Amino acid sequence: MACLSPSQLQKFQQDGFLVLERFLSAEECAAMQQRIGEIVAEMDVPLHCRTEFSTQEEEQLRAQAYCAIHSSSGDRARFYLKKKKNLFQYSLMALTASFCPVALHAHDPVFKSITHSPKVQVSRGRGEVSPHQDASFLYTEPLGRVLGVWIAVEDATLENGCLWFIPGSHTSGVSRRMVRAPVGSVPGTSFLGSEPARDNSLFVPTPVQRGALVLIHGEVVHKSKQNLSDHSRQAYTFHLMEASGTTWSPENWLQPTAELPFPPLYT
Repeated sequence: MACLSPSQLQKFQQDGFLVLERFLSAEECAAMQQRIGEIVAEMDVPLHCRTEFSTQEEEQLRAQAYCAIHSSSGDRARFYLKKKKNLFQYSLMALTASFCPVALHAHDPVFKSITHSPKVQVSRGRGEVSPHQDASFLYTEPLGRVLGVWIAVEDATLENGCLWFIPGSHTSGVSRRMVRAPVGSVPGTSFLGSEPARDNSLFVPTPVQRGALVLIHGEVVHKSKQNLSDHSRQAYTFHLMEASGTTWSPENWLQPTAELPFPPLYT
């Protein structure tokens, strides 16, 4: 795939997201599944590091350890656990959306090869899970310079927690921002603004088959529902930042390090 076609780019600009089916092969998906299985089998997560990841404001601010771990999570692959029916899930089958390794794109060879492959680098769609906007956590100046890349390692269906979007919601700015608190503060982050109530009828489900890639504008409102099925829904996601003329906010929870200078860049 050389680049997005004019019709694909127009749809991305209109909706704030775009599905590219059959972006990865079955073999590439299988390689990621095998590697993540190895990582899960090898991981030993101390009790104090079993931090829950959530986009809900109250849950974020209650999880005090979350702040310290997140603020330095770019130096190696770290793990965040997501709740399912108020229970933390650790098994491979619970990888559905309950295991969230960070910085694989920079530190694991299998995922790094996918992230930096030529076909990912040309998948740009610049035009310029509770409901949220990625830019709330990954804020840039100017806005519109962060692109989410969500890859279905397994089929994502209505039953096992596919993505849902509000088409066109990327044109109304950012409702709230997570910012770093002064050093030594507890919790280590706070929010500016608040997430408005969202009309559930506006959300459109986006089921995709294994190997599909979903481009996500940093300001489009999206979510995923809880997986209540007996099938896992593994996915790999990372974010790209436009290289030219973009400032990564110094107030963002994640800051550049020597090991991870910036999020992956695209031009």
